[in-house]
Amino acid sequence: MNDVGGMHGFGPIDTGDDATTFHHEWEARIFAINRLLLEAGLYNLDEFRDAIERMEPARYLDASYYERWLVGVERLLAEKGITSDV
Repeated sequence: MNDVGGMHGFGPIDTGDDATTFHHEWEARIFAINRLLLEAGLYNLDEFRDAIERMEPARYLDASYYERWLVGVERLLAEKGITSDV
């Protein structure tokens, strides 16, 4: 599990006033893909969160928010036999 809440040594949380939802076009795409797959019932939100939380801790900490989403979607698609392992 990669819940790092309450851990020391990660520095202050950046609470900047960044109103941009997506910083790159691919982030909007993975958001849309995930939403469609959830609505199609291919997996549920708990499975999606679990897939993200099973990332290797160092990779999890190094990844951006939507990079984690991408890993979660890729993992679930592979586990459900929709795509080959990534």
